[in-house]
Amino acid sequence: MPNYATPGVYIEEVSTGSKPINMVGTQTAAFIGTAPDKQKNLNRAVACNNWPHFVRMYVGESAATDTCLSMAVYAFFNNGGTRCYIVNSPENETIAGDAAKRTGLYALEAIDEISIVAAPGYSDNSSHTALIDHCERLKDRIAILDPPEVVENIDNLKQVATKTAGADKPKKNAGLRPRNSSYAAFYFPWIYTQAPLSRKKHEVLAPPSGFMAGIYARTDATRGVHKAPANESVNGALGLSYSVTQAEQGELNTKGVNCIRSFPTTGIKVWGARTLDSGEWKYINVRRLFMMIEESIAESTRWVVFEPNDETLWKSVVRDVSAFLTLIWRDGALQGSSPEQAFFVKCDAEINTQQVIDAGRLEIEIGIAPVKPAEFIVFKIGQWAGGTEVESEEEGEAE
Repeated sequence: MPNYATPGVYIEEVSTGSKPINMVGTQTAAFIGTAPDKQKNLNRAVACNNWPHFVRMYVGESAATDTCLSMAVYAFFNNGGTRCYIVNSPENETIAGDAAKRTGLYALEAIDEISIVAAPGYSDNSSHTALIDHCERLKDRIAILDPPEVVENIDNLKQVATKTAGADKPKKNAGLRPRNSSYAAFYFPWIYTQAPLSRKKHEVLAPPSGFMAGIYARTDATRGVHKAPANESVNGALGLSYSVTQAEQGELNTKGVNCIRSFPTTGIKVWGARTLDSGEWKYINVRRLFMMIEESIAESTRWVVFEPNDETLWKSVVRDVSAFLTLIWRDGALQGSSPEQAFFVKCDAEINTQQVIDAGRLEIEIGIAPVKPAEFIVFKIGQWAGGTEVESEEEGEAE
């Protein structure tokens, strides 16, 4: 308490006790693959902020041939991406890497900023599994998976790949759908685009993951992470390697295969917004919204650790989390006409019993009602005989 001796007006700055929860970023991607210069920054996660930056780091001044990695990074920035990490993986090596040496995918584990991961052009079962395992383990990012460049039979995309060996091992371009996971999204087909490093303009086929990572970032920036990254134009797309029909997409959509389609009046669009999970986490935007909320709360409530576990702390946590979720609701990410309908936060003696407190735990229950995308728009139209009603001036009845 200050000692006031002289008469006058004094101002004291006091803490209100409120500790705002900050929303974590969701737009940073990570790409792993072989760069045009195969020796630059090998197996290191290097931040890249634009296409010229990538060229300086992984191409150099000499003429170079595009790789799936370079095409994906170009497509990412061209579709709205602003920052990504690059891991230049040695040619002919798997992306799983070495945990002890932090190579391959393990080079990305310590970077919390990343929320999107892709290995452009890697379409085999082991690569898909490694990407999914990586995202499921960290729970703060989603994998965007590529199909083979050529799929011999589109019906194969509806079959879930399993671990096989010997004679039963599927062909490299069989195009089997990756295993179920809410932390991964699978897109089809590959996309024709201009070769970004070629001095002479010519079309090349590029994997969809780079385009999609950019569209994720663009949608997050313009609408928010709660908006499904679908019905969006694919910048730089000149054509598709396979033209999916309405009937074909009907079957692929239910299997979690997101199709990229070409429409006569609107051009090439992303026409799917599902994860590889068929349950309550089947929509990409719902999965990513929850990841953002979970990570934001976890990072901004570290001050709680080692605080006295009493009612004062419980009320502070409820206040801070409720204020954060109210902002999310006002952004249109949660259902309901009021915050009470959109979420609840509970932290009291009912769930924090003496036994829980003695164990050194603080338990908080949070319920959230996310807004889900309008995936199927149904107009019910029928024939009407027509006619008009004429009101009689004298009797006031319809004739």
